Amino acid sequence: MKPEDNFIEINKHSWNNRVDTHVHSEFYNLEGFLKGETSLNPIELEILGDIKGKRILHLQCHFGQDTISLSRLGAKVTGIDFSDKAIESARKIARETSSDVQFICCDLYDLGNHLDKQFDLIFTSYGTIAWLPDLDKWGKIISRFLKPTGKFIFVEFHPVVWMFDENFNKISYNYFNVAPIAETESGTYADKNASISQSYVTWNHSMSEVISSLLNNSLELNEMREYDYSPYNVFNNTIEIEPKKFRIKHFDNKIPMVFSIVASKKAEG
Repeated sequence: MKPEDNFIEINKHSWNNRVDTHVHSEFYNLEGFLKGETSLNPIELEILGDIKGKRILHLQCHFGQDTISLSRLGAKVTGIDFSDKAIESARKIARETSSDVQFICCDLYDLGNHLDKQFDLIFTSYGTIAWLPDLDKWGKIISRFLKPTGKFIFVEFHPVVWMFDENFNKISYNYFNVAPIAETESGTYADKNASISQSYVTWNHSMSEVISSLLNNSLELNEMREYDYSPYNVFNNTIEIEPKKFRIKHFDNKIPMVFSIVASKKAEG
């Protein structure tokens, strides 16, 4: 059996294996979060604007910090993730912070069997679509659960970043989604020295594939931006140019590292 034939189980195990390390890492700063600090970055906060009273669906929410941060801004939020350990931690943190949020444990493609409502806004961010082989199915999910005229807000690492080897010395991967990428890593982005290892299967997605998956599923593109930095220090050979703004040292501002999209669901009729 090829890894991609069993990618959901492989990747679920991969993320379950990371949860304890992530929860206790400096990267996620749970101590500060429990005291009221937001996990959201200026990029997405600016795009989100005033969300008080909005019903939000947060896709691929990991252990729920962004979901809870959205609720702290006055939204009614539902977070979904396929990692049962992540959702278990998310529910625990929600109780500890007295947060009125809902968490659903399921594979994103299977969400229709677990949820039957539509939302004012759907949000997903940073390192999400690489785990999905079929972005057209992703676009269908977004369209299905978004109210007419509702907004989809997406912030993600730029596909150019995923072309390079881990030290950004050469191009090692295809820009386009030509084949699954099966790999094994030691440590994790939140703690590269952690004594864990996991296998996983991912897919690269070009900008045209991302945008087409939305346009082909009743969404209209309202805004797209590209950023020459990452708000997270998750790559090798980085330099911090400003607080929480990281670039690849030898690339300076020459490559895009993050992009954002705002799309709206077409009105019915």
